[in-house]
Amino acid sequence: MTYQETMKEWQEATLPADLENELKTMSNEEAEEAFYQDMAFGTAGMRGHMGVGTNHINVITVAKVTEALAQYIDAAGQAAKDRGVVIAFDSRHHSEEFAKEASQVLSAHGIKVYRFSSLRPTPELSFGVRHLKAFAGIMITASHNPKQDNGYKVYGEDGGQMIPEAVQAVIDARAAIKDPFHIEKDAAEKTVEVIDALVDDPYLAEVKTISVDKDLIAKEGSALKFVYSPLHGTGQYIGEKALQQAGFSNYTIVKEQAELDGDFPTVKKPNPEDPAALSLAIEYAKKEEADLVVATDPDADRMGAAVRLADGSYQVLSGNQIAALMVNYLLTAKKKTGELPDNGAIVTSIVSSRFAAEIAKSFGVSTFDVLTGFKYIAAMIDRFEEKKDYQYLFGFEESFGYLIKPFAHDKDAIQALVLFAEMAAFYKEKGLSFADGLNSLCEEFGYFEEKTIAYEFPGVNGAQEMADVMAKFRGQKLEEVAGHLVLATQDFANRTQYDRDGAEKEMPQPKANVLKYWLADGSWIALRPSGTEPKLKLYLGVVADSQASADEKLASYEKEMAAKVQG
Repeated sequence: MTYQETMKEWQEATLPADLENELKTMSNEEAEEAFYQDMAFGTAGMRGHMGVGTNHINVITVAKVTEALAQYIDAAGQAAKDRGVVIAFDSRHHSEEFAKEASQVLSAHGIKVYRFSSLRPTPELSFGVRHLKAFAGIMITASHNPKQDNGYKVYGEDGGQMIPEAVQAVIDARAAIKDPFHIEKDAAEKTVEVIDALVDDPYLAEVKTISVDKDLIAKEGSALKFVYSPLHGTGQYIGEKALQQAGFSNYTIVKEQAELDGDFPTVKKPNPEDPAALSLAIEYAKKEEADLVVATDPDADRMGAAVRLADGSYQVLSGNQIAALMVNYLLTAKKKTGELPDNGAIVTSIVSSRFAAEIAKSFGVSTFDVLTGFKYIAAMIDRFEEKKDYQYLFGFEESFGYLIKPFAHDKDAIQALVLFAEMAAFYKEKGLSFADGLNSLCEEFGYFEEKTIAYEFPGVNGAQEMADVMAKFRGQKLEEVAGHLVLATQDFANRTQYDRDGAEKEMPQPKANVLKYWLADGSWIALRPSGTEPKLKLYLGVVADSQASADEKLASYEKEMAAKVQG
């Protein structure tokens, strides 16, 4: 079916007034982008612009994908329907509306629904699925995306994002739905139970166990001074409760960013990966001479931070640096108390820094590399629990996602808030700053530096253009980059590593459209199309014996690889 034919079906349907009005004013180019496909499911469900059309998030597309999910649950049997679905939403425009839409579709199928009455973080949704022993979960959020976006994350019964096989079953069911405008809904919501304290209280009780050294917090928790910004999102509610119950009281909330507002008026992007998102919090910190700044994104699954330097300025940390500091603190504390297991393991993504892995190695702790997407970290946790061959200690992705304890099976910025504050107290007690701690680790393990560059491929032809770039790299053998030999090429699409000497070996990860190159100097380069946005991502990771050398090396790799990607 052409986009014009699909658009005509929408024009003939009865739509909500806002969608009908938007449809009337669309240009041909806008119409093609809005109707040429059903919105793709990626690494974490579907995510994109709100508005009219099959390729946008709206009540029609939310009802359609929920109907497909309901059919998948129906096929699993009555027990699955009785276990039900947990639904949560964030502060974005239409999030609560979409959550209710999903509830009514599921209720029409007689599927039990657990829904929060107000916004909650993504990690609490993940915990809620596990705690209530539900069959699935839905989180309405676009995470850290700009204000015009929203999204629909689907979770499996383990509390992790739904596995590929299950997602494909939902996608197939969605494709078979021919009339998305008359999906049955139960306006009375007969199977819907509003939860809140039912999950809040046990979640906060679990978060309380994150603290490694409660005596340290009792001693330094009130002396530590920091600033917290929830970036207009869900952290405002649960983050403060988590900090207070842990024993931290000397912190300031960024007042303007504690207001729940889907326009995110104080930031261009509500993304703690972007240093600009921390600017207002840093202004607060400078006035108060605070030790550090922490910020969580709108659905509180990512945390960013900045730390005070000796001259009174603030250094914004990368996600990889935060993870390295956390791993070092956790393993040091566990070793001190005799709780460091012989079979300990951390889990990270194939595009994250090797910094934390080197630190873990020094403690005799193994590192497992998985595909991008926290569902793969969750799957590894499940594997550890099933086989009992390794004990999970920490998981992270370079994109500011961390999980300390697996009572949630997704990245959890609320857990990270508590542990990061405790680490700051640890350094403060020693008369050191976070910057001192980071520099000490760099001196011991090397200066690791990473960078991610996202190339945008919007519009109807974007996916094909990205595919062409990936095909170009696969078609040419990359021998060297900026004068450094490529020792191995890993093609995750066929799960094969090709060594420079001609040897080939199978890789353990599932198939994925990713290329990764390992260089002779210990650096690495990776290319992958984003699973949630029309972007091709280039990842660069280097290690050197000084910061200046690392910066120089990173710049040279970026320059050469940018020319290859865009050439």
